[in-house]
Amino acid sequence: MAFVTPAADDDFFDDDVAPGPVTNCRLWQADVLRPRVTAPPVDDPSWTDKGLLDYHSEFVILKSPAMARAQTELRYTLLVNNRQRGTARRGLIVSGPPGAGKSTTLAELGRSFELSERRRRPGREDRMPVAFASIPPTYTPKSLAQVLARFACIPVHDRMTENTITDAVCHVLCERGTRLVFLDDVHLLNTRTQPGADTSDQVKTLAERVPATFVLAGVDVENSPLLTGPRGAQLSARFKILRTPPLLNGTPEQKATWRKLLSDMEGALRLARHRPGTLVRHANYIHLLTGGVMASLSLVIREAAIRSIVEGSYRITKSLLSQVVLDVQATNAARATRRQNPNR
Repeated sequence: MAFVTPAADDDFFDDDVAPGPVTNCRLWQADVLRPRVTAPPVDDPSWTDKGLLDYHSEFVILKSPAMARAQTELRYTLLVNNRQRGTARRGLIVSGPPGAGKSTTLAELGRSFELSERRRRPGREDRMPVAFASIPPTYTPKSLAQVLARFACIPVHDRMTENTITDAVCHVLCERGTRLVFLDDVHLLNTRTQPGADTSDQVKTLAERVPATFVLAGVDVENSPLLTGPRGAQLSARFKILRTPPLLNGTPEQKATWRKLLSDMEGALRLARHRPGTLVRHANYIHLLTGGVMASLSLVIREAAIRSIVEGSYRITKSLLSQVVLDVQATNAARATRRQNPNR
């Protein structure tokens, strides 16, 4: 291992500060413009254990079939809305179980669109093509407007009324040419309650006043209260739902898709002693561990890689994969699968 600089035990637990959440447009645009540099080959002498740990902690974005479909659907929805002068613009809802990659999909859609707009309109630093907000846990129409205001760097204070903040948000988004608005965690909106109904109306108001395409995301939105009752009917008439289900491993086509994803992940590893083809060879076992859920898959591969670096083996094996303690959802799903198929 002459090409890897060993780290002392203490170096594994340094006090580097991880990047914080993207809460405003300045942080978002800085993150978008941060280049994604291709990692050096595994035998590059510049690698250190610390560098390997950092790399496998961040790792790569897993581009699933659901993400590719979402990119295609967003492209066509933007074209449909391009000259829409009325208020009933079309939108998308990205829905799926927890950990299916919904928020990652939103971030990748936003990044791709932001970079595209910057190429099309160079030198327009005043533009804000993309806006993000998450539904606050204690939501009201005012709190949703405040979240969007913070993203747009609009100064607000508690004494400002809901209408004042909403007017300011709509004005800035229109003035700065916002064409995509992402709202995450919309499953929290319970339209059977007054705050939920009022906040749902706020979403509709924003979509009517801002000439942008709205993309919503949440857990199993089609079964949530958001789309129930008269208010839900209005949203249902304007939004199409895109499911982001876990990847399956049953049919030959599903197996090929699953193995292609594992092969791509394996190609991104930077472990000097790793045997190529290991992940694909254990594809069925990895699917049993993760249930095909993207977040669980990302965790098991990244942690296995990190364990191999800390322990000095620099390779992923089935034994190492089995040592990763997964999230409760994946663990329960794997137990249920083993009960149904004890020979797996």
